[in-house]
Amino acid sequence: MFEFAWPWLFVLVPLPWVVRQLLSPLNSDRQRGMKVPFFRAIGRAVEGVSSSAYQSRRLGLILLAYLAWFLLLAAAARPQWLGEPVPQQLEGRDMMLAIDLSESMQEQDFQLGGQLINRLVATKVVAGDFVERREGDRVGLILFGEQAYLQAPLTRDLKTVKQLLNEAQIGLAGQRTAIGDAIGLAVKRFKEGKSQQRVLVLLTDGTTTAGVLSPNKAAELAAAEDVTVYTIGIGRDSSQVDLLRRFLGRGGSPEIDEAALKNIAEKTGGRYFRATDLQQLSEIYAELDKLEPVDQGSDYYRPIISLYQWPLLGGILALCLVSILQRRKA
Repeated sequence: MFEFAWPWLFVLVPLPWVVRQLLSPLNSDRQRGMKVPFFRAIGRAVEGVSSSAYQSRRLGLILLAYLAWFLLLAAAARPQWLGEPVPQQLEGRDMMLAIDLSESMQEQDFQLGGQLINRLVATKVVAGDFVERREGDRVGLILFGEQAYLQAPLTRDLKTVKQLLNEAQIGLAGQRTAIGDAIGLAVKRFKEGKSQQRVLVLLTDGTTTAGVLSPNKAAELAAAEDVTVYTIGIGRDSSQVDLLRRFLGRGGSPEIDEAALKNIAEKTGGRYFRATDLQQLSEIYAELDKLEPVDQGSDYYRPIISLYQWPLLGGILALCLVSILQRRKA
């Protein structure tokens, strides 16, 4: 289907004629300043020879100039060809990842390629691959320690979210853990949007030791806003890790508050997972992959082909022709 995007521009078609009519009285007043009958007699004598050819040429130039004006207006009105509507199914979720960056995340109790790695590196390996598979979803990233920070808003730019996750460092948000504040920040960001399915995946290896909002209150707020929270407790049992640490005089690692994490998941309709090694962590994210995407309705896309270049080219050629004819007349 052919149409003009800005058809109202065609109201300017008579503008040159209007301007010419307004200027005509001024020109006639100037010509009345001196009247010489002798010149009028000469004009009448010559009129019979050249008047017809002159008038034809003058009329042709005027019509050609009007044609150039019309073509330039047609180009400015953005002529375009609309293709057939193409239906597009919009599926996906709004998903936030909340990653713990407290001091205990540097505990090296995961193995990758036969080498010990800390909990944050293990999270980056598995969660980074999880983010890459979120085709159709909008993903955001929250990093939390003593405070919670929005590192990436909800976006479909998954590469950027993964890059920001890989750049996260332990202690960046403080040494302690504010689980409730992380959930509260996610709820606030979801509330600003209009998504139908809201999912928060929260990963931590400890218990709440900082923050303003308690995990229980945060879970109530999330449930009120229809935010489903999946909690993941990461790391081995303290009895397995702390024996060597206490023997070396380095103290013990904090216990995972599994009761609080389970309560958060239950109140919001999610699930609690426990990951003590890289394989379990991968299986948890594989389980999260099975979440059904919500159908957000359908939209239609109509391909548009711009055609302004053709009337623009015609208008330029008409102006060039007017200029050439005027020079020949001169």
